[in-house]
Amino acid sequence: MRTLLALTAALTLTPALAASREVTLEVPGAHLAATLQTPDGPQHVRPPVVLIIAGSGPTDRNGDNPLSGPAGTYRKLAANLAARGIASLRYDKRGIGASTLADPREEALSFDDFVSDARAWLAWLGQQPDLGPVGVIGHSEGGLIALAALQGDSPARALVLLAAPGEDIGTTIRRQLAQNPANPPELVREGNAILDALGRGETVANVSPVLAPLFRPSVQPYLRSSLKYDPAKLIATVNVPTQIVQGDRDLQVRLEDARLLAAAQPAARTFLAPGVNHVLVPAPLDPAGNLATYANAGLPIERGLLTAVVEFLKANLH
Repeated sequence: MRTLLALTAALTLTPALAASREVTLEVPGAHLAATLQTPDGPQHVRPPVVLIIAGSGPTDRNGDNPLSGPAGTYRKLAANLAARGIASLRYDKRGIGASTLADPREEALSFDDFVSDARAWLAWLGQQPDLGPVGVIGHSEGGLIALAALQGDSPARALVLLAAPGEDIGTTIRRQLAQNPANPPELVREGNAILDALGRGETVANVSPVLAPLFRPSVQPYLRSSLKYDPAKLIATVNVPTQIVQGDRDLQVRLEDARLLAAAQPAARTFLAPGVNHVLVPAPLDPAGNLATYANAGLPIERGLLTAVVEFLKANLH
C-alpha cells in the first residue's frame, strides 16, 4: 500500500469555463439522465473522461440530497476536473432527479439495477469518438457500485474510491445495531435475525416499528440484492490502477474502511485527507458543525484531496 499525506501547499484548483450538455440513456426499466462536462477550448482533443457515481439515498447527479442538504459535491468535482483537462459524466441514479423508472415501486428496485446502470454508462462513454480514456469515481455507496461495475470487461482504465465502504452492508448494519447503546438486546437480535433471513433470500413480513425504516418489506428486495456485494472481495479482483481516498473527519465512513480496502488490494494507492469529511470539504471536529457543511454548497472541495485525485487520474488516463 502506498500512502500519501495531504499536501498543505497543494495547488489551488479553480473551475474554468467548460462545456456541458445533457445526455440521456435508455436501459432496461429506466430512463437515465446525466450531465456530460468537458474542458473548454480546442486544446482538449479527446480528453480523458470519468464516470462519477453518486452515493446512497436520494443523492442526485450534483451531490445534492434533500435529507442532508445541497452539498454540490459532484458538481464541484466535475468543474474542477474540467479545469484540469478531464471530462466527466455525472448522472441521476434511476428514480432520482430526472432519471425515471418504468416501475416506481420501492420493492421493484435492486442494487443490481444500479450496477447495471453504471456499466451501461461506462459502455456509452467508451463508444464516444470525441472522448478519450475512461475512468471511474465512486463516492460512498457509489464506490461499491463502481467496484461491482468493474468486474469483468469494462472500458475503465482507472478507479477512484472516495469515502467508500470497506465492508458489506450486512456487516455494517450488524455493527451499528450492536454499538448503539440505545438499542436493547432484543432489538439487536431481531435485526440480526432479519439479516440472516434476507441472506437466505427470504422476505420478513413482520418487522418491529422501530426497525421498519431499515427493514420494511418494501426495501427488503434492495437489501437482499446488496448483501452479496463485499467491497473487500471486489477490490481484490479489480485489475485497473486504483486510488482509495478517505477523510479523517468523515462521520459516515471510517478510516478503518479505507484500511480494509487497502489490505484487500495492496497495489492500490491510499490518500488520507486530514480534516476532511464525507462531502470532501474541510470540517470542524464537532459533529453538528461537520454536518452543517452538507448544506453549504459554497464550500470548496479540500484542495489537497482534489490535487491527489487529479494527479492520479492524469497519470493513469492517457
